Amino acid sequence: MSDVKSGFSIEREGLDLRFRPATLAEREWLAPNYVRVRLIGDQLSGFTSLGADDHMRLFFADAPTDSVEELRAAPSREYTPLAWGESWLDVEFAVHGGEGVGARWAASAPLGSFVGVGGPRGSAVLTGAPGSWLLVGDETAIPAIRRFAAMIPSGDPARIAIEVASEVDQVTLDAPVAVEWLHRGDAPAGSSLIACLDSLGETDAVGPDPFVFIAAEQSIVKPGRALLTRWGVDVSKAVVKGYWKRDETEYHAPH
Repeated sequence: MSDVKSGFSIEREGLDLRFRPATLAEREWLAPNYVRVRLIGDQLSGFTSLGADDHMRLFFADAPTDSVEELRAAPSREYTPLAWGESWLDVEFAVHGGEGVGARWAASAPLGSFVGVGGPRGSAVLTGAPGSWLLVGDETAIPAIRRFAAMIPSGDPARIAIEVASEVDQVTLDAPVAVEWLHRGDAPAGSSLIACLDSLGETDAVGPDPFVFIAAEQSIVKPGRALLTRWGVDVSKAVVKGYWKRDETEYHAPH
């Protein structure tokens, strides 16, 4: 690891908003309540996502639509693009309880089912070299954490903590440091992450000039911001957000 870091920033970059038809081609269960799907379609050619925390919207129409207006009227939810290539796109879903249109579709839609892909409309791009890394989230943040973890140089100070319901909900995640899996059991979502963040004092910072990413149920925002204050982290060089909100199925994270 180099002793000299050049610093980093988070830069906003706009993208042309496009809506693309796709079909469900593959489904792989990574844990009993966590599934990765592959979408395919000629119009996915050229799809891009510049930021690890990007949001795109999936539209779960019953059949291919004749217009963008019809597509946008279909039930939809926001997700993080995981990986993509020529005419394919991988997305991961946490499907606890099968609640929500997206979870039901990901878990049980027949292969060949139609889905619309909208966006991303813009990206928050991490540029430069953080001195250290803290990545914290629940199941819904695993795709973003995967993408950020792939950016961490070997040997850099880093900590990754992910909350899931139990040990069976853990998934394989490639990272240069061991993932700390926190099990909430029957406690409310986010409770284990909040306890973890609240336990971190000023001297527990992972290293100099840290990039901090914290995303889970909305209740994570207050303790996440409190941690930034304790560590003296510039809020413009961190991401702290609620990816979802308890009892609000239509809630979506701020871009």
